[in-house]
Amino acid sequence: MSTDTVPRTSEPASRAQGPQSRAARFLLLLAVFICAACGLTYELALTALGSYLIGNSVVQTSVVLSVMVFAMGIGSLAAKPLQKRAAGGFALIEGTLALVGGLSVLILYVSFAWLRIYMPAMVVVSFAVGLLIGAEIPLLMTLLQRIRRQEAGSAVADMFAVDYIGALVGGLAFPFLLLPAFGQLQGALVVGAVNATAGVVVVLWIFRHEMRRIVRIGLLAGMTAVLGILGTVYVLADEIEVSARQQLYRDPIVHAETTPYQDIVITRSRAFTGSPDTRLFLNGDLQFSSVDEYRYHEALVHPGLSKNRSSVLILGGGDALALREVLRYDDVEDVTLVDLDPAITRLARDFSPLAALNDKALDDPRVTTVHADAFNWLRDATRRYDAVLIDFPDPDTAALAKLYSVEFYHLLGRVLKPDSQVLVQGGSPFFAPKTYWSIAETMAEAGYTTTPFQVDVPSFGNWGFLLATAGTGTPPPLRLAGDAPPLRFLDGSVLRASTVFPVDRRRQDVRASTLMDPAVLEYTRHEWRNY
Repeated sequence: MSTDTVPRTSEPASRAQGPQSRAARFLLLLAVFICAACGLTYELALTALGSYLIGNSVVQTSVVLSVMVFAMGIGSLAAKPLQKRAAGGFALIEGTLALVGGLSVLILYVSFAWLRIYMPAMVVVSFAVGLLIGAEIPLLMTLLQRIRRQEAGSAVADMFAVDYIGALVGGLAFPFLLLPAFGQLQGALVVGAVNATAGVVVVLWIFRHEMRRIVRIGLLAGMTAVLGILGTVYVLADEIEVSARQQLYRDPIVHAETTPYQDIVITRSRAFTGSPDTRLFLNGDLQFSSVDEYRYHEALVHPGLSKNRSSVLILGGGDALALREVLRYDDVEDVTLVDLDPAITRLARDFSPLAALNDKALDDPRVTTVHADAFNWLRDATRRYDAVLIDFPDPDTAALAKLYSVEFYHLLGRVLKPDSQVLVQGGSPFFAPKTYWSIAETMAEAGYTTTPFQVDVPSFGNWGFLLATAGTGTPPPLRLAGDAPPLRFLDGSVLRASTVFPVDRRRQDVRASTLMDPAVLEYTRHEWRNY
């Protein structure tokens, strides 16, 4: 697209004072607002995608923002030659940014699924987007000053005020509008289309008298091509996403969705036993296999209900499989299940393979479901429970690490009765021993006495749990209740054996994890890095 303009007179028409000048200034500031909102949305989309695919949200955010800010500085310098043709240059930049930013999520997802070069691709895409965003600033400054005579400082103040407001709107629109309405891939394409339309049309309208006709036609044709590409990809987005996602999973995907909190995938196939194998993945991490999930959930639930259990609290476990085991006790009067993501409990209730697996536990009248962050929910909780079962994903992000902190276990004490038992899933003592023992150390630091134990779950491998009581007395005995229902995996002898750890996996000298020093996050990232 050519950006040549007609030589300007000493007093171009666009500098005329009065209503026409004010309208042009308003439209240009509107373009600044929209472009700023789009630019921040691209940044958030890239960081969110990295968190879903790779985990380690702190690193993903740091890399994306650092690269983009650096590239913005380079872009500002690189835009200097375009200032003499600022209107055409800005339209060209916005059209290119709309194309690159709109396709950015798709490019990275394909790079992750098919090419397996996510990090290099993320750096390249972040740099390209940052470069183009940075080039906007000097061009917008030039255009704003050309519309109306004003001091440079006043133009800067106007532009950055609108720019920051646009960033605020873009930052809020991403989680509350774009993700729920369109999802990540299509949401980025929509933003790209808005970016192209606002950035090109507004400038072409304001400065139409200063551009040759062929330049205006070329820029409009280029914008139309960009919108055509984005629209075509939008139509094909679902098919592309399904094909790319399937590359990441061995078994056929029967359900997939991206929520504001995580990427949910359910696969289904025939297991080696010949029975269906339904598997749930959150952000790519396996949560259960229907072939052997009973081993995990029997270990998570039944030792914790060996004493009082009339009221039970489950933190996490939105798939309702732990809830299924709890409801097997007739003397359980009520259960509160707290899970962050409503999509998980909706699937547990309405997705037939999952609802059949949990015996439609969420429909039981004894159950109250709460959708909230467990940490914040505990801060306001006043009721006390006989037993608490904690079934969070492994602490491989900062958001999850806080749920394995000293502060979290202090808050947990608010909902415990004097003789309450707590049972926590602690990850794998074999694959991640420092993580497991850090959780034990963290609970001890928070004033709990624990009984560590481990079982084998073929889908996961060796897996560990911690039975705990508040206080520093005798460790709670690991046992089943005398009236426990018939179990497929656990009995007294299995539980007794589960407390014996091999020499190379016994308690290690590790740090407790706190909000300010999330040691469990450091251990998890290091130990699971090669798996």
